[in-house]
Amino acid sequence: MYQLIILLPTGMDLLSFDEGWPQFLEIAERMPGLIRESITRFDQVLYGTETIQRMYTFSFPDKQSLKTALTSETGQKAGNFLHTLSGGKMTLLTGEHQSDTLDRIKSYSPPEDI
Repeated sequence: MYQLIILLPTGMDLLSFDEGWPQFLEIAERMPGLIRESITRFDQVLYGTETIQRMYTFSFPDKQSLKTALTSETGQKAGNFLHTLSGGKMTLLTGEHQSDTLDRIKSYSPPEDI
């Protein structure tokens, strides 16, 4: 699975951003190949100096699907709207996402008595 990740820095006007977010989603949710979206609202930095307050992820089946979505007319429209909405104060990343369940991970671990 491949993801588009949007990071919003601390100090950004979230009230204005949140007001425009539904409009952005109306556009973004029409991107071809989109299979999932999520949001993380950070409330504490446990270690480090990163100053991110929000993370949005948009998931696609594979890298080509993500590329097709971003270069589509809808993807371009969504990107332009996002840039305006955030005032350009965001970080966009793409990358491969992998996950597994703890039970499946443990099935590959050696027995604890070794």
